[in-house]
Amino acid sequence: MTDEELKYAIALTQIPGVGDVIAKSLISYCGGVEQVFKKKKSHLLKVPGVGPLIADAVASFADFSAAEKEVQFIHKHKIQPIFFTEENYSQALKQVADSPILLFFKGNCNLNEGKFISIVGTRHATDYGKEWTEKFVEEISVYNPVIVSGLAFGIDIAAHKAALKHDLKTIAVLGHALNTIYPGQHRGTAEKMVEQGGLLTEFSTADDFIKENFPERNRIVAGMCEAIIVVESGAKGGALITAEIAASYNKDVFAVPGRVSDNFSKGCNYLIKQNKAAMLESAEDFIAMMNWKTDEVKSEKVKQREILFDLEPNEQTVVDVLKQKENVHVDELMHTASLTSSQFAATLLNLELKGVIKVMPGKMYRLN
Repeated sequence: MTDEELKYAIALTQIPGVGDVIAKSLISYCGGVEQVFKKKKSHLLKVPGVGPLIADAVASFADFSAAEKEVQFIHKHKIQPIFFTEENYSQALKQVADSPILLFFKGNCNLNEGKFISIVGTRHATDYGKEWTEKFVEEISVYNPVIVSGLAFGIDIAAHKAALKHDLKTIAVLGHALNTIYPGQHRGTAEKMVEQGGLLTEFSTADDFIKENFPERNRIVAGMCEAIIVVESGAKGGALITAEIAASYNKDVFAVPGRVSDNFSKGCNYLIKQNKAAMLESAEDFIAMMNWKTDEVKSEKVKQREILFDLEPNEQTVVDVLKQKENVHVDELMHTASLTSSQFAATLLNLELKGVIKVMPGKMYRLN
C-alpha cells in the first residue's frame, strides 16, 4: 500500500468507536480506506453498524498528524505494515471477523508459510512446565513449525527460546507498539527473533500502553495459528483467554494436564474437563492428532540440509541419488553417481562429517 493509503488506514484505527469489524464494513462500503474519509455523514450512516456518533467522528476527522508521524516511524525502523486486503496478511487470521485491519511486523517470516503453532501459559511457570515446553518444541522441530507466543514471562518466553535453540522461526504477538519491548528483560530474545521469525502487533505508537491491550492481542495469536497449546494456566489468565478465543474460532486447542492441587494447572484441567481442549501429554500425541505426516519431515530435512550446507557438485550428485531411494548400497550409490572410487570415498566422508548422510548396517547409506 502507498504511504497515503497507510496514513488513512492508521487514522481509521485511531477513531474512538471504530473497531475492526466496523472498519472493514466502512472500507468495503466506501470502496477503499481513503474513500472512507471522503464520504459525507449521510453516506456513512448507510453502513451497517454505523450510528450517528461514529459517522460524525469519521466525517469530521481532520487531524492526520499522528498517522503521518506513524508512517515516518515505520520507515525509520524498517517496519512492514500489512493491510488486511494484502496477500502477505495472514490468511488464517483474515478468516476471523474481528481480525485487525492493519498489522505492524518486524522480522523475516512469511505469515502464510509453514505450520503456525501457539504455545502459551502462565507467567508463573514451574520448572516442569518450562522443561515440558523445551522438550515438546525439540520433538516437533523436525516438522519446522513456526512457534507463536506473547513474549511474556514463564511459558511464553520458554517457547520462544526453545524455538530459537532448535532453529525454528518464532513470532511474538505484542500488546504494544514496536517502539518498545515488554518486558524489557526479554529485549535480547526479541532482537534474535527479528532475525529468526519476528515481532507482530496491531498497536501504533499513538496507542496507549495499557493492560487491556494484552488480552486484546490474544485473538491474533489464536487466529493466525492452526493449533493452540496451553502448558500451564491458573483458573484465570491470558492463556485461558487465548484458548477460549481459539475454541470460538474452531481451532484445535490442547492443554497439558497437571495435578489437581497445583494452582497453575487449574486452567488446563478446566479446559480438558469442559471439553474445550484435548488432553496433551507428549509431542507424539500432538503429531498424531494433527495428522502430520512423516514424509513432510523427510522433505523438510533434505531442504534444510541443502540450505545449511553449500554442497559441492559431487556431494549434490550423491544427495540426489539418495533422494530417490530410502536406503542405497554403497556399490549401487557409487555406480549411479558415476564417480571414481577416490572421488566417491572423499565425497562420502564429507557428507558424513556434515551430517547429511548416515551409514546403515550392510554398507547401506541414507539421508540423515
